[in-house]
Amino acid sequence: MLVHLAVNNYAIVDHLELELRGGMSVISGETGAGKSIMLDALALTLGDRADSGAVRPGTDKADILATFDVSDIAEASDWLSDRDLQQDDNQVILRRVITAEGRSRGYINGSPCPQQDLRALGEMLIDIHSQHEHQSLLKTDTHRRLLDEFAGASELARQVQLAAQRCKQTEKTLKQVSQQGDEQAARQQLLAYQLDELENLSLQDDELEALENEQRELASADQILHSCQQVINVCSENDAGSVLEALSASLHRLESFKHHNPQLREANDLLASAQIQIEEAVGELTRYLDHFEADPERQQYVEERLSAIFELARKHRITPQELPTLQQQLIDELEAQQQRGADAEQLHEELEAYRAHYHQLAKKLSGIRQKEAMRLSKAVSKEIQQLGMPGGRVELQLSALAADDYPVTGLETVEFLVSANPGQPAKPLAKVASGGELSRISLGIQVITAQTSRVPTLVFDEVDVGIGGPTAEIVGQLLRQLGARGQVLTVTHLPQVAAQGHQHLFVRKQQSKHETRTCIDQLDEQARVKEVARMLGGIDLTDESLAHARKLLSAVS
Repeated sequence: MLVHLAVNNYAIVDHLELELRGGMSVISGETGAGKSIMLDALALTLGDRADSGAVRPGTDKADILATFDVSDIAEASDWLSDRDLQQDDNQVILRRVITAEGRSRGYINGSPCPQQDLRALGEMLIDIHSQHEHQSLLKTDTHRRLLDEFAGASELARQVQLAAQRCKQTEKTLKQVSQQGDEQAARQQLLAYQLDELENLSLQDDELEALENEQRELASADQILHSCQQVINVCSENDAGSVLEALSASLHRLESFKHHNPQLREANDLLASAQIQIEEAVGELTRYLDHFEADPERQQYVEERLSAIFELARKHRITPQELPTLQQQLIDELEAQQQRGADAEQLHEELEAYRAHYHQLAKKLSGIRQKEAMRLSKAVSKEIQQLGMPGGRVELQLSALAADDYPVTGLETVEFLVSANPGQPAKPLAKVASGGELSRISLGIQVITAQTSRVPTLVFDEVDVGIGGPTAEIVGQLLRQLGARGQVLTVTHLPQVAAQGHQHLFVRKQQSKHETRTCIDQLDEQARVKEVARMLGGIDLTDESLAHARKLLSAVS
């Protein structure tokens, strides 16, 4: 509830501070004293539009703070926690600063915030019923919420909203997948073709290097054969003298001298080693020639195989060595494409299940709304007839919505219709209800739905317009009844209403030679008697008016 309001340099208020309690707080004062200023300032902290005209002349800015206790408002506490704005003392301070140039800044618990955040949080904290844009009763969303709260179906309505959102999101995802279907099919076909080419190529590990070596060997077969035979001839088969023959003769000459000198022995050993190595080299070359076959067909195969490998690599604009990596990438992509196709089938199944679940919940909610709408209509009609609208009638109109669109609010819109006079057709509130009638209709609805309402603080601005006598007393009793369950602030001109308050605030003008300012006093018991007497009999207080005031106040206590 609202526990504190501080207003600085707003309109004709230079400084005003109010401590507010639960129950019914009455605001009264002479016409033109500025009774609505406090409510207008409060509305600014709740996100109302502001302009430079709100700033007190001669000052540079207006500064308004409203402090609320949210310990019993779980929705507001969760909203604050989600945005890291929660305070340990379960209080929230809404602040609005308007400069003389017309700029406006909003704060929640000291943190700057956009105007829509003030408005969103404010709707959870307070409901102002007046002729201002804060009239939530003119919003059909409020009508639906009040009916659901009255019917005890708020949680079911939340489940319907979640189910609708899930249907919409799944349908959106499925649509995106379907739109990609043709592209995916073409891509899958291309991937399958490319993989077939790579699989038909069947390139093995290290095959490319082996083929390149073999190609070089086969292409140089004649030169290799000729060179190898020449080397063999030079080393061992030359009629004019071979290398081995020369080495053998050299070893024979040194054989008898190798013990004479270590250097001669070393030279002899090196020649012997060279002879052994040449003999082994000749053996290797001989064995190579024995097994070497110049195979033109093999050479043609190797060249064709290499050509196929390089051609496929050029086609994909990669090196031949990257072909195995490409093959694995294509396999992974094709599997992913096929999985997306399976996902589309699964999405179809999920959407059908979500649709069925949504319609089941929405139809259940519709049944409850249809049943409870009549009961709420009768109860509210009864209340407004006691509030100065004899013959007045309130109806709840439920209009069907297209179920295929998954409306998040359920399968129907909910709207209050009112007939202010007997014989007149019921029409939307905004079209037929005057400001005073709207306030009284709102009061009647709030009386009925107060026990389930999520908003703890209700503000009624001059709900007693056009009524008096016994009806005024009933209005006061109803407001007090609402105040007993939460917090009610009401601006009134009627003593019967003012006498019902738990707290009485008096608005007065204080004038000096150069300025006029608004002040608000909290009245004690004696001052309250005088104010109620003033409301009964005018400025001049008489014994009769004072006695009547005491009687009204004592009747309440």
